[in-house]
Amino acid sequence: MTQDHQEAIGMASLLHDLGKLYIPLQILNKSGQLTHAEFELIKTHVTLGAQVLSKIDFPWPISDMVLQHHEKLDGSGYPYGLKGDEILIEAQIIEVADMVESMLSFRPYRPSIDKETTIHHLTQAKGRHYREEIIKACINILNQTHFTFD
Repeated sequence: MTQDHQEAIGMASLLHDLGKLYIPLQILNKSGQLTHAEFELIKTHVTLGAQVLSKIDFPWPISDMVLQHHEKLDGSGYPYGLKGDEILIEAQIIEVADMVESMLSFRPYRPSIDKETTIHHLTQAKGRHYREEIIKACINILNQTHFTFD
């Protein structure tokens, strides 16, 4: 990837959950299972964030990356159920990184998951939910001796 491409992904990754500012904290921090209505509300964070970001003149399609960061190759993602090459590769990279960070971190509704289990989940999703080359690159990073989130 070019330096410009890397900068675009970096910017979008910093802003990808901007729409969660519109979701009540009691739902975002809920310790139990979400109701269907609560989950549907959380899913709106991608469109809300994309709407805000679409008003900013970025040199990259940041709002589209944010909008698509929960789409899956097989069409099972949201908000539009996009499939395969309909999904920006940048959005897929952000989603995989977001998923890994989520699994390796404590959440109010579950403890953190260890690196080996995270890698297992990634392997299971490879080619079905996420592009194989993104999963392979992510696993390579996770297997680095001194991997940490900065």
